[in-house]
Amino acid sequence: MEFQNLLYRVENNIAFITINRIPALNALNQQTLDELEVVLIAVKENALVKGAIITGAGEKAFIAGADIKEFIALEHADAKDLSERGHYIFTELIQNSKKTIIAAINGFALGGGLELAMACHMRFASENAKLGLPEVSLGLLPGYGGTQRLTQLVGRGRALQMILTADMITAEEGSRIGLINEVVPADELLDRSVSVLQRIFSRSSTAVAAAIDAVNAFDFGKRTGYEVEIAHFSDLFLTADFKEGVDAFLKKRKPNF
Repeated sequence: MEFQNLLYRVENNIAFITINRIPALNALNQQTLDELEVVLIAVKENALVKGAIITGAGEKAFIAGADIKEFIALEHADAKDLSERGHYIFTELIQNSKKTIIAAINGFALGGGLELAMACHMRFASENAKLGLPEVSLGLLPGYGGTQRLTQLVGRGRALQMILTADMITAEEGSRIGLINEVVPADELLDRSVSVLQRIFSRSSTAVAAAIDAVNAFDFGKRTGYEVEIAHFSDLFLTADFKEGVDAFLKKRKPNF
């Protein structure tokens, strides 16, 4: 598929996904969501890809929300379909991915853009990044999982303050409250994201996938997180990676996963 709104490449086992709508500050229109779904499925199915980085083109924006112009023509059923589709892409293809996905936030991450970043497993931000959920100023609320994920990341009080005021916060403030993992200079953002992924690649991929699933079980009440953790912990004892990891530890050598 030829992409109109995304740049996609795979290098050194990392999929680089860049939202590329600079004139629209990389806003997520339905065409971009279509392309993002295709790319994320490709990441899932490509055995050469071990992890992914999502970022925005240009220097101003990661993703400055959804494309509001498309909202005007939506009927009630259309709006429900759009929200459900966003939930599917962000939850099933990003949050539940067995491969680590990092958001490299290089500017404005607003509305659906911040919701996408929160679905990623980690968030690294440039010093100039601004974060916010402005939906209530449009008579809406975050519709791609933002009310739930922000609460899980920063707590109920801070989440409500951000959502109800619709105010933006700085990357530093995001780091202070637990929304952002690290804040780095803009010219170091991708390098830092790559270095963290490479560190993860040196670990057992089966254990990494199991750990992601166990953590996700805490986020949503459909499963008991402790039970999922116990099941994965015991299942990992049957894997070749476990045997290799223990043997390497006992012999004081680097494991070969």
